[in-house]
Amino acid sequence: MRYEPAIETPSAPTPVEPARRRGRRRRRKIVALVVTLALAALSGGYAAYTLTAPIDAATLDATAPDVDTPAAAQIALPVEGAYAVSISGADEYLGESASGIWASGGGDGPLPIASISKLITALVVLDKKPLADTTDPGPTITFSRADHALYDKYYVLGATIAEMPIGSSMSQRQALEAMLIVSASNYAEAVSTWAFGSQGAFLQATRTWLAANGLTSTTIVEPTGIDARNVSTPADLIALARIAMANPVITQIVGTTALNVPNIPSTLNTNTLLGVERITGLKKGTLEGSGSNLLFTSTMDVGTAEPLSIIGVILGSFSRDSVNLDVRGLLGSIREGFHTVTLGVEGDAIGTYSTPWGESADILLGETVSVLTWSDAAVTSTFTASPLSTGSDGDVVGSVTWTVGSETLTAPLVLSGTIEPPDAWWRLTHPFELGAATAG
Repeated sequence: MRYEPAIETPSAPTPVEPARRRGRRRRRKIVALVVTLALAALSGGYAAYTLTAPIDAATLDATAPDVDTPAAAQIALPVEGAYAVSISGADEYLGESASGIWASGGGDGPLPIASISKLITALVVLDKKPLADTTDPGPTITFSRADHALYDKYYVLGATIAEMPIGSSMSQRQALEAMLIVSASNYAEAVSTWAFGSQGAFLQATRTWLAANGLTSTTIVEPTGIDARNVSTPADLIALARIAMANPVITQIVGTTALNVPNIPSTLNTNTLLGVERITGLKKGTLEGSGSNLLFTSTMDVGTAEPLSIIGVILGSFSRDSVNLDVRGLLGSIREGFHTVTLGVEGDAIGTYSTPWGESADILLGETVSVLTWSDAAVTSTFTASPLSTGSDGDVVGSVTWTVGSETLTAPLVLSGTIEPPDAWWRLTHPFELGAATAG
């Protein structure tokens, strides 16, 4: 009987699960890497490369700091009469024209100026009979019976007056104080007649003085302002204020809060706003039928290198109270229109550096920076940061620059934390990251 071996039909291979297949591939890669490392170690090339190759710069994630724009200035302009305002010392904020006429309204034609006339009278008198300085009393004036009669004259006219006994005397400086501080009309006429010999000569000298100083829109027909034909414009009065404040005697007198001279009871300055909103002068005037006026100066500290010098005038307002209210509102709104804006605070974080090998550090603003702005001036910011692969805590790594109009400010950026270089193991096990670095 012949023997025939049994033939077995081969069965299909058992399927390998995907997870086991990935595990096998991973093991093969590890084995391959170990073999590669071992071979490289034998030659020294791989280790030398990975341990000395350049590393990528840290990834920068940062943005320039935001700055909120301040609210726009809301200037409280006078609501009655004609006005003009000049502001010196703030051209970089308000524009080059601010020191001329910064704001005006209500018309630019001549209007009655009432007792502001006395400021012109005093300047014309001092032009004829100047005082050496603020301590010089000047010559003595003795008042006659004719001078005394001026008290009754102006009393009947309803003008402001001050006592002037027959035969009484005072210095020229004291007489000017009576004229300007309490606005005594009888003193304005008496002193101007004393200086020039007659009212005709005084008025001729006044016309010459006005023309010489370019006050071509100003007319003076008598020394007190009781006559509505004494007129001027807001622009002329701004110029007049500059002339007056350049005279130290006038400046000192109009800034005095009360009159204290012989023969006259102590009386407060008619300009009740002295000291309010840093007002330093000049002259108030009210004329029935023409309204109330104020020519004023203010030295205002808003944070600029030097205080602002503000000159303003309001003509033809409804009353003394309305003038005061408008002037206070105007000056207050100018002051509030300036803002000290904090651009950044020391320690503010603007971003981070991070590396492929797991190191990271924050980028902080190195100092506090603020700036004075006007109204809603826009602020823009940019920053620069240096590329780095390693760094130490406190290193300066860049800067922030802010721009406000034509002004720029900068602050350093510093590293908060330390970024260490990768260790040897990371280098040996991340050759492709190193390769990317050398490839550029």
